[in-house]
Amino acid sequence: MNNIKTVSLIGLGALGLLFAEPFASAASPGGFRVIADASRQARYRKEGLYNNDKALSSFKMLRPDEACEPADLLIFAVKYGQLPQAIADASLHVGDQTIVLSLLNGINSEEDIRAVYGDKVLGCTVQGMDATKEGNRLYWKNLGTFTVGELHSDQITPRLLLVADYLTRARLPHTIVTNMRERMWGKFMLNVGINQVVSVCKGNYGSIQREGPERERMIAAMREVITLAKAEGIKLDENDLLYWLDVIKPLAAEGMPSMRQDLLQGRKTEVDLFAGAVVRLGQKHGIATPVNQALLEEILALEKNF
Repeated sequence: MNNIKTVSLIGLGALGLLFAEPFASAASPGGFRVIADASRQARYRKEGLYNNDKALSSFKMLRPDEACEPADLLIFAVKYGQLPQAIADASLHVGDQTIVLSLLNGINSEEDIRAVYGDKVLGCTVQGMDATKEGNRLYWKNLGTFTVGELHSDQITPRLLLVADYLTRARLPHTIVTNMRERMWGKFMLNVGINQVVSVCKGNYGSIQREGPERERMIAAMREVITLAKAEGIKLDENDLLYWLDVIKPLAAEGMPSMRQDLLQGRKTEVDLFAGAVVRLGQKHGIATPVNQALLEEILALEKNF
């Protein structure tokens, strides 16, 4: 393909709502589709969708069983617990030339998608956004930045350039990297710290932006990821930790990461993606992970209050 024209998005949570309009703007006329079952479509029509109090225009929506042309680009923006169903629901949107991006947290979703759809998946992280979702309304100050790269190659491939061109047309800040796995592990390290510590201290971004025990605990949780990364053959060190601490400096102090929002709204969290993954990797390599073990237990205890 010469450029990306048809784009399918599955998931209108915080990231889906944050980027839906830019994604649609860069597709061909009528080429942007949201994959949603009939009940979700009815809810969206009834309640509307709002981005910083602006009502979003109605997007073209297709049920998972509706026939359609495969997408040039398929984007997953669901919670990890919803990913297996989303992978199945997106099947009619995947063709020989389809490129797949996952906006999910953690280091597992790309491989889960690759297990079904093969080598169509590029590595992708989104960082620096401070979106808060309240029902069907999204509020944010910082839009964030995309990082994309090949997962198992250090090459800048034609499909990477196609995605970069699409993000340029969507006016979304982005960077192409040749060390994508390291970048994904860096974002994973940040989430392990910021999502979990803000959640257990029942705070906000301000809680870990200022010096104090919460920030110290966040950094301790992140350092356990650095140790595990080395055992997994991933280059991650204190310089990466400092880089990610800089990323969170401009976030709105009153904002909250997704895990804290989930707990406030009585939803199960993605703790298995974070502390759960750290603890399992620690067991695999015989490396102690006491900070994340404690965070795992505390967050599971908070979930029992639902």
